[in-house]
Amino acid sequence: MLTADPLRLTEYREVSGRIRAGDPRDAVAELERVSVQVRRSIVQMISRAGLGHVGGDLSVTDILVACFYGVLSVDPERPRWEGRDRFVLSKGHCAAALYSTLAHCGFFPTAELETFMAPLSALNGHPNKIKVPGVETNTGALGHGFPVATGCALGAELDGAPWRTVVVLGDGELQEGSNWEAAMTASHYGLSSLTAVVDRNRLQQGARTEETKTLEPLADKWRSFGWEVREVDGHDHLALLGALERSTSGKPVVVIANTVKGKGVSFMEDRVEWHHKVPSPEQVEAALAELEPVR
Repeated sequence: MLTADPLRLTEYREVSGRIRAGDPRDAVAELERVSVQVRRSIVQMISRAGLGHVGGDLSVTDILVACFYGVLSVDPERPRWEGRDRFVLSKGHCAAALYSTLAHCGFFPTAELETFMAPLSALNGHPNKIKVPGVETNTGALGHGFPVATGCALGAELDGAPWRTVVVLGDGELQEGSNWEAAMTASHYGLSSLTAVVDRNRLQQGARTEETKTLEPLADKWRSFGWEVREVDGHDHLALLGALERSTSGKPVVVIANTVKGKGVSFMEDRVEWHHKVPSPEQVEAALAELEPVR
């Protein structure tokens, strides 16, 4: 059973508290530092396991760090606290990024990251809510996480509960029809406590999204479904924090976060082959040299 890491938890609470208590600009450097640590862990985890989706993990990292450190009301010591905000990673194949973020928040020791995808490890290739604290629902089959998140938000609405739901989707995932059923449902019920974030890196397995099935004009599509649309640089922590604020329009919010697949590692950036390619030992060394820890 994975349990909270007191040392990481103390650091997480200090950084998160500073962001929420004052001007978040003062803490952006801390978020950048954490994001570098998370990215370093991702590269090492996937290299060690010989499996994974490094490109998408690296593109979604800043989104996850902004969510957990500056937005979500969660408690790593009480991962099933009833009043917590719900977070769903619908692009569940990017579990390495989620596990690394959760570990750096103190949900469990970072040493556990070394077991990623190993036999009998709690850290499966896709998030597992039974095994990993901080995971709300099992995901991996694309198009499933968003409908679950919509159900969470509807449940909160019916109960009059104050907590919110945030769901992160891949842009290629939007080719799944169940997502648009969920989008229509959320709008119909006015689920203003629901925020969807699209990791818009414009690449999916094998090709660019626009070559596979055209998504643009993506913002207009969401507006036509009755959503409030916010578009930001998905690697700008301050912009993400602003975009992830609660809805004031009475509508559900979608944040289109423009990102770069493989962000932070020059030879992986915007390269389709790094959707699930595993770096060689030499490439790991080169990647870690680029991902120098921020002091």
